[in-house]
Amino acid sequence: MYEYFIYEQLKKHAKANKCFHVPGHKARGDFKVKFPVAETDVTELSYSDNLFCPTDAIAYAQRDIAQISGARKSYILTGGSTAGVLAMLYVASRRGNKLLVPRNSHQSVWNACRLFNVEPVIVQGEEREGVILPPSPEQVEGLIENDMNIAGMIVAQPDYYGNEAPLSAYYSVLHAYNRLLIVDGAHGAHLAFEPERKGYAGVYADMWVDGAHKSLPVLTQGAVVSVNNQSLVAELEEAVSCFRTTSPSYPIMASVEYGIKYVANNLKALDEAKAAAEAFKERARANGFVFYPSGDWTKIIIDFKPLGISSDAAAEFLEKRGIYAELSDGRYLLFYVSPVVNKKDFNVLFAALLKLKEHKKLAGSYRELLPFPKNERTYSFVYALKHKREYIPLREAEGRMCAVNVGVTPPCIPVVVAGEIISKEAIAVLSEGKKTFGLIGGNVPVVKK
Repeated sequence: MYEYFIYEQLKKHAKANKCFHVPGHKARGDFKVKFPVAETDVTELSYSDNLFCPTDAIAYAQRDIAQISGARKSYILTGGSTAGVLAMLYVASRRGNKLLVPRNSHQSVWNACRLFNVEPVIVQGEEREGVILPPSPEQVEGLIENDMNIAGMIVAQPDYYGNEAPLSAYYSVLHAYNRLLIVDGAHGAHLAFEPERKGYAGVYADMWVDGAHKSLPVLTQGAVVSVNNQSLVAELEEAVSCFRTTSPSYPIMASVEYGIKYVANNLKALDEAKAAAEAFKERARANGFVFYPSGDWTKIIIDFKPLGISSDAAAEFLEKRGIYAELSDGRYLLFYVSPVVNKKDFNVLFAALLKLKEHKKLAGSYRELLPFPKNERTYSFVYALKHKREYIPLREAEGRMCAVNVGVTPPCIPVVVAGEIISKEAIAVLSEGKKTFGLIGGNVPVVKK
C-alpha cells in the first residue's frame, strides 16, 4: 500500500496558526467555512517541502508516482497538462525547429510551437464517423525520412473521443530515425493501471504528460509530466521549472499523489467501475442507443444521429435533470467517467436517457454536421504569426491567410491553423460553433496584404 505523503503532512499541521505567511485567507472566518480546503492550502514551510527543490514529502510522492507510471522521473504539475506540454516541447525545440503535429492536437500544443518558434508539420489521419483519427505510421515515416529538422512527434493518447494512437508503431518509426516520441496523455492517466499498462503513454514515449485530474480522483489542474529517455531528464527538469508557478497549490499537489495512489491501492474499484460502464452500455444498446467506437472505457460517447436527435438538445434535456455531460458537438454526447463512478450513477443516467429517447419534442432535431475542412497552406505557421495582421469580419475572410489559430471548443482544436488559407467550409464551421477561440468580436486575424 502506498502512503499519501503530501496529504498526511498537510493534515498533521492543519491546525497550525497561519497568520504570518501566505496565502492571505489565513484559513479563517467565512472563507474557511466556504472553502474547507483552506486548512491545507499553505506555502513552502519547514514541514511542507518545496516543489522546486523537493527533499521530503513531495520528493517521496514524485518517486512513488514515477514507480507507478514506469518512468525514470515524474514531476507533479499544478497547471494542468498544458504546463507539461510546454515543458516537453521546450525540450524538443532544442533538437530541431520542426515537430510533427496531428491536425486534431490540443491548442496547448500549437501555443507551445508558437512560443518556441517551432514549425508544426501538420499530419492528418482519416476520419471515422465524423471524428479525425490518429495519423498512420506510414504518414509519419513519409514526413520524417527526408527532413532532419523534425525533432519528433507529439500525439494525443487517447484523444478526446477515446481513439487510440498506434504508439508501438510510432515508437519503431521515430526511433529508427533517432526522433522523439512525445505523448499528450491529458486523457489517459488511468491507462497506467490497465493490465500490462495497455495503451499507456509511458510504455513507449520519451516524454509524456498525464492529465490526472481528468480521469482520476484529483483536483482540477492536477497533472504529472514524466520522462523515460535518460538523456532528457536534466532538460525536462529544467523546463518544468520554467513553466511551473512559484506558488503551487498544495491541495492540488496532494490530490495528484492521492488520486494516482488511490487507484494503485484500490485496483478493485477500477475493475468495478469498468464493469459498471460496460453493463450500462449493454443496457443502453439493448434499448436502441448507439455508441461511438471509443477504445477507452472512461469515454462513453452516445451517437444521437441514429435517433434523429441533436446532441445539444439531448444535453439540455439532461441538464434540466441535473446530469451534465462533458462534451456535445451536435452529434455525439460524451460522458466522462472515472474509477469512482458506480452502478448507481449509471442507473440514474440510464433512466434519464430512456425518458430522453421518448421525448417527442426532441425527435427530428438532428442536423447533419459540417465536415472538418481541409485547408490550403501557403506560408509557414511561424511566418504567419510574426507577420503584420489585420482584423476582418469572419464572413469576409475567404481566401485570406489566417494569422492565428482559430477553432471550436470543446474539444479545443483549431479549424484553421496560422498560415493556412481560410476556406468557405472553415467559415461555415466557425460560424456554427457555439464557443470559439481566436476570433475577436466576430472578426478573424488575417495576415495583412
